[in-house]
Amino acid sequence: MGRIAASPHAPLVAGVLLGVLAFLETVLRLPGPDAGFGEQEHPLVLLLALITTVPLVLMPTHAVSAAVLVTTANFVAMTPFHLLTVAGTAAQLTVVHQLGRQNKRVLAALPVPLFLGYAIAAAPDLGLGERTLTLTLASLTAAAAGAGIARRARNEARVYSAAAQAVADSLLEHAARGERARIARELHDVVAHHISMISVQAENARLTTTGLPPDGARRFLAIGDTARAALTEMRRLLGVLREDAGESPGRKPQPALQQLIELVDDARDTSGGATRLIVHGRVVPLDPGIELTAYRIVQEALTNARRHAPGAAVDVELRYTQTGIRLRIRDNGPGPRDRGGKVPGALAGHGLVGMRERAAMVGGELNAGAAPGGGFVVEARLPAPGAQGEGT
Repeated sequence: MGRIAASPHAPLVAGVLLGVLAFLETVLRLPGPDAGFGEQEHPLVLLLALITTVPLVLMPTHAVSAAVLVTTANFVAMTPFHLLTVAGTAAQLTVVHQLGRQNKRVLAALPVPLFLGYAIAAAPDLGLGERTLTLTLASLTAAAAGAGIARRARNEARVYSAAAQAVADSLLEHAARGERARIARELHDVVAHHISMISVQAENARLTTTGLPPDGARRFLAIGDTARAALTEMRRLLGVLREDAGESPGRKPQPALQQLIELVDDARDTSGGATRLIVHGRVVPLDPGIELTAYRIVQEALTNARRHAPGAAVDVELRYTQTGIRLRIRDNGPGPRDRGGKVPGALAGHGLVGMRERAAMVGGELNAGAAPGGGFVVEARLPAPGAQGEGT
């Protein structure tokens, strides 16, 4: 039925088919004893039967004209001739439904008071069956117009929802790209340090190792040259990233977990709420990339807590395990729904996207959502073999 209704030939087929049915129904009812017209008016009644249905063929291009013709013909056939056909009723419901779908609400609802007013004004002259039929037609017309208006509203809502989702997906994608670029810029300093150490140690080994054969000296020299070339290439790529982001190069060292105490103190002073740092396990040095990632996750989580739950108490927990380090940042403020976001099941918001990108970059994972008992919690697991120590 849906495919038939969507066919470009559907109005033509519907108009012709309903016209034939209305004509046949009228012919069968002409000899009726309750007919309110004489034989000389038969051609006019048959013509009205066709006008109540055939204008459906005009709906794709002249919807208003078709609706006016069908409504007028039905009203004329109903008032002086008392001959309303089933096909004419179907055509009437179709035209008001289509007007509702085309957002012509006033025109779609106009036949309702017309039929209803006739049923009320002519009530003394109408039989019970005819009055009931007229009231039923008015009710069905109102329902058909309302269905058309509601369907248009649903379609518009669906289109708007799809557009809003596309915009949201695009924003999240751009946020993820920007976060990856920032991560690359930050990790440059970490990786550059290791490559510089390779170059320096290779050069020292070549110059200080006594009895080093010429082939070994050439190999150490090649190692140093390769490290310096890699460092140059990294700086070139970093320059491209900074040009894309419109940033000026800086020399500020990247933070690590040793700066968490300062970060927590600053968060406590800024938010005015209680902020604690809790560490489980023996603190051991980790890979600089892991420490930078952990620091940035805690920093972003504290920023989110300060923005969405001002004055709330926040606990920052670090747990060193045999396979890595676990982070848990929880506040006792409002949950995710009160913050205007639906986080459970999918990370939402640019800050959470950035934290997830950072965790995934080092092979970890991050979850965020409503905390048991109220509040908001961010949990991350970052791989760092051998991080577990004794003590708490």
